This record gives sequence, C-alpha cells and structure tokens, in this order.
Amino acid sequence: MIQTDPTEESKPAEPITQKNQSRSEPVEQKHRNHPVRPAERAAGVLVGHPFDTVKVRLQVQSVDKPLYRGTYHCFQSIVRQESMLGLYKGIGSPMMGLTFINAIVFGVQGNAMRMLGADTPLHQFLAGAAAGLIQCVICCPMELAKTRMQMQGTGEKCASRKMYRNSLDCLIRIHRKEGVRGINRGMVTTVIRETPGFGVYFLTYDTLSRALGCDSDDGYIIPKLLLAGGMSGMASWISTYPVDVIKSRLQADGVGGANRYDGIVDCVRQSWRREGWRTFTRGLTSTLLRAFPVNATTFATVTLFLMYMREDADSMKDCEAMRPSLQHSSL
Repeated sequence: MIQTDPTEESKPAEPITQKNQSRSEPVEQKHRNHPVRPAERAAGVLVGHPFDTVKVRLQVQSVDKPLYRGTYHCFQSIVRQESMLGLYKGIGSPMMGLTFINAIVFGVQGNAMRMLGADTPLHQFLAGAAAGLIQCVICCPMELAKTRMQMQGTGEKCASRKMYRNSLDCLIRIHRKEGVRGINRGMVTTVIRETPGFGVYFLTYDTLSRALGCDSDDGYIIPKLLLAGGMSGMASWISTYPVDVIKSRLQADGVGGANRYDGIVDCVRQSWRREGWRTFTRGLTSTLLRAFPVNATTFATVTLFLMYMREDADSMKDCEAMRPSLQHSSL
C-alpha cells in the first residue's frame, strides 16, 4: 500500500494523468478496507444461491442411490419436484450473515495490509487469509443452517414433515440439542477452506488487476475488473474445493437419519473408499458457474463505486482550496 505523508492530507488531490499514471497503483488498491454495500452483496446471494443449492445436493447425495446425474439434471429435478422455490431453500441464512461477513472480511483485510506495510503478493495473501480465518466465526454456523435447510424436503414440493421452519429456527434447534459444539459443526473444515481460500482470493485479484492495468482513466476498466473479480473467485474455490465437499458432508450428516461420519478423517476415508477421487469434485461445475459472475459483479461494482466516491471527494477538496482566493478577490 502507498504510504502517504500526513502533512500532505491538506493538499488538493493530484489527478491521475499520463505523467503520473505509471507510478500509481490500480485504483482499487487504495480502498481495500471498504466493504461492499449490502444491496450489492444481497444481489450476489440472490443470483448465486440456486447454484449453491445444486452444489450441496450433488456433494451430499448417496453414491449408491444418486438422485441427480449432473448439474443440469439437478437444476431440472429441483424445479420440477420442488418448484423454483426449492432452489432458494436456506437463503435466509446467508442473507442474515452477509453484512457481518462482508464487514469482517474487508475490514480485517484492509487493517492487516496497513499493519504489514509493504503491498506485496505475500502480504496480500496473508491479509486475505487473516480475513478468512476470523470470519469463520460467522460463516460456519451460517453455512450449517444453510446446508440443513437446502437438504430438507429433498424431492418434495410440500414436505410432509419439516424439521426446521427457517434458518434461525434451525440454529436454535441444533443449539438446544447439541449445544455450542453443534452449531459449530464443521468449524475445522471451514477454517481449512476459508483461510487459504481468501488468501488466494485477494492475491489473485491483486495480481490480475495489476497485470491488466485497471487504472481509473482506462476505457476498458469495467471488463478488466469483471475478469479480475471473476477469475479470483474461481481460483479461490478451486484451491480449496475438496475441503468444501467434506465440510458439506459433515454439516449435512444426520439429516433425516443417523450420523454416518465420526469426524473429518473418517469422512475422507469413507468418501475415498466408496467414490474415489471424483468425490472431491462433486458440484464443482455449479460452483464455478456461480463463482465467476457473482465475484465479477461484486468486485467491479464496489471498485467503480469507490472510484466515483473518490473523484467526488477530490472535487470537494478542490472547492475548499478555492474558497480563500475567491473570498479575497471579492474584498
């Protein structure tokens, strides 16, 4: 990150021109600690949740009696058997947690970068990893409720018996039955997934945005930001996807029956023995179909918004700087 002299804060902002553009960072680097607005994140959840439901169903389904042959068949079956609303089961959980997670991720990442000092690829990874680690406190219970709701009433348009009324009721019931340990089921796998995953996420975005030259006066900045954001999301998921499969299976374990797994190692052992290496790629297609558009629009929107706000703030500073001279000339 660029370190500025406190005495320069009162100076008018230096415009980005051809003369100084080569030594300036891509504009999004200056605003890492700003969170994505709730409306933008909510839109991402609405667009991406159906793909997430398909991903979870494919990850958790029994290999002996599979309900779905693939991503498209899973989409088609859920809509036909459970209506379009079936794709949005469990959406209340990410909607409730998105504001907190968003604030934690971008806040921790921005503060970590300031503490680390130099803006290097290693620091980008470490700052992102720190953000991913801390937000697990919210992410794990949120995804537990989401997964349980997504698996409830599989193949039924009107479930004869609903175990949970909604995501909040799901967490309350789990807490009553299993305590704090119950609502944190899958915490270890969540940490293993999120910590390096967010490191790769921010590292890839930083690397691509620099390589593509995402400067504020670039006429192609929007497609460049979309590409950088989308690819960073895909890279993040690919880097830790096998862990996500195990996490989903552990969190869905026991829904509608007895528990199958004794823990992470037992889940990995059973999955490998019954399905081989393919078990760790189940639902990957659906995940990548969701990851690119959701992360592309998220990063591009927040970056463009912050660019607009920064230009507006610079204009206000210029006006403030002109006021003394205007008042002097009027005397």
